[in-house]
Amino acid sequence: MNSILTLIAPALDFLTAGGPSIWAIAALSVLTVALILWKTWDLIWLGSWSGGHKVARALDLWRSGADTQAQSLLEGRRTVRAKLALAAMRAQNDTSFDKDAGREETTRIAKKLLARARAGQRPLELIATIAPLLGLLGTVLGMISAFQALQEAGARADPSMLAGGIWEALLTTAAGMAVAIPASVALTWFESITDRLRLEMEDTATRVFQRAGAPIASVAPPRASATAPQSVPAE
Repeated sequence: MNSILTLIAPALDFLTAGGPSIWAIAALSVLTVALILWKTWDLIWLGSWSGGHKVARALDLWRSGADTQAQSLLEGRRTVRAKLALAAMRAQNDTSFDKDAGREETTRIAKKLLARARAGQRPLELIATIAPLLGLLGTVLGMISAFQALQEAGARADPSMLAGGIWEALLTTAAGMAVAIPASVALTWFESITDRLRLEMEDTATRVFQRAGAPIASVAPPRASATAPQSVPAE
């Protein structure tokens, strides 16, 4: 019990010295860690780093005309790429959709999947924005308190009192930056992953709708008729 109190005491002293702002920043730090861990697990669950070979195999089957086998390979897959590929294949084979309607339906599902993959990024963006502001607010409030104490002391003012008040006030700025920097780094990382997923999903949908061997309209020049009259050279 004493060892636990020995470990907790410095943290409590730090929170007490920083004032109300440091408590808010401490709560944001806990929330930031929880969001980063949850979002990392969520992206793993959505197959951000796995499942690509299954989709590639299904696309190969689809391009070869094995529609049933391609869709069966993607059935039950939880990755966003597999879900989009399956949705695009079904839209392509659905007779109630023309080509444009099939593309629109695939785009709708892709937007829904991307929104799911981007879940949790807005809170991290908010934390990266407000944590330094809370730290700055705590510093300003601490400086105000320090100068008020200096004014009340009058001629008996001790410079060490002012110095102590300043460094305690600056604790909140440091704490706010310590929370904002990891949140900003994690947000940039998650955004890069979702951007890569978006590009891969676009490529997958394009390959589904541009299947090799699909009938392509073409205009060929008319063949000359064997019975066409031949011109007679002028005499």
